[in-house]
Amino acid sequence: MRTTKTARLLLLSGVATAALMGQAMALDAQAFVDRIAEVYKPLGYDFAFGAATLDGDTITVDGGTVTIVSSPDAKLEPMVFDTEVTFSGVVENADGSYTADSVSIPDIDTDFATDPVGHLNLSDILVEGFYLPAGNPVPAIGLIQLFESFSTGPLSITRDGEEVVSFDSITSESTFNPAFASIELTDLTSTFSINGISADLTSVAEEDPAAGATIEALGLNTISGDVYLDMDWSMADGHVVVNEFSFDFADVGALDINLDLTGFTPTVLDQIYAMQASMGGEQTEEQAQAQMMQGMALMQGVNIVSASVRYDDASLAGKLLDFFAAQSGADRASFVEGLKSMLPAMLAESGIPALNDLVVPPVSDFLDDPQSLEVKVAPPSPTSLLVLMAAAANPAGLITALGLAVEANTPAE
Repeated sequence: MRTTKTARLLLLSGVATAALMGQAMALDAQAFVDRIAEVYKPLGYDFAFGAATLDGDTITVDGGTVTIVSSPDAKLEPMVFDTEVTFSGVVENADGSYTADSVSIPDIDTDFATDPVGHLNLSDILVEGFYLPAGNPVPAIGLIQLFESFSTGPLSITRDGEEVVSFDSITSESTFNPAFASIELTDLTSTFSINGISADLTSVAEEDPAAGATIEALGLNTISGDVYLDMDWSMADGHVVVNEFSFDFADVGALDINLDLTGFTPTVLDQIYAMQASMGGEQTEEQAQAQMMQGMALMQGVNIVSASVRYDDASLAGKLLDFFAAQSGADRASFVEGLKSMLPAMLAESGIPALNDLVVPPVSDFLDDPQSLEVKVAPPSPTSLLVLMAAAANPAGLITALGLAVEANTPAE
């Protein structure tokens, strides 16, 4: 009995060892980088990699090029990256997908232009949790899980030795339920931020003297701020909530966008990618009509629950009013009164009388005392984008269908 058990254990150990060796041997560096190119192509990135080498479960790629493609007929100039990219903890899964524990890129310190001399320095680049989904075409449920987190340290871009753009860091993190790299994904939460942005706009005058003079008059030679995004997405009903998408610049102002949609499922995203892939080149009338019908079907399935765009002033609006008042030869108070008197006539040209009561009071309040201005959309019930598009034929009715509201100088929620 003991001999039989021992033999069975040895047999099982041998099978397990053979399986592990087979998995290790199956990992091919070239196949891995080829899959990167395939996965990122629908997203508009055309990759061509240098030599790829395998060492255990680590794959190192010796640079390459990437071309951004906005459509099949519109490509930007290829960007060359001559630094090594290291993928650690690479695993090829049974379904043909790949995962890697991390992706690291050495600090970048390179010239990118000669006249004027442009130089870029970017450090501490790291991706943790890297995923290459299986499938051809690549399903959207995989494309929205390409990484768990991405971060960088400081960026500095100089022009003839003078820094023109910099930031302290970028961070992007997502939490996936039930797990990362799962085809059974049910929902996710994501955050993204660019911290400590700084831009020196004095060099604008060299290219456009008029614009440079305006920037200087507005006191915008240097601007600094942050960008932040926080969103949730449920796969089953396509419920997307953008809790915050803000651009906040010191002594300028802050713009915050909020959005609540339903029906934006991975299936819809798959259809959008398929439409993008079929665009380009000459089309027959039948093909164009088919694409239009497909687009209308997509809009029918996506519903808007609410949306808002809010601007909080931190001196920019006041500076603009002072600037244009000075240009017109008037003081600010007189210039503002002139703008307010013109508003009703400007809105009357739209042919939508309802806009007058909706827009004139809040905009007038903002011009008198620039604090905040917010445009809100809140339909009585979730309304499809197609219905709203049809309602646009009757602009007055569209205002009601959208639940459109404009507010000024209200406290932030």
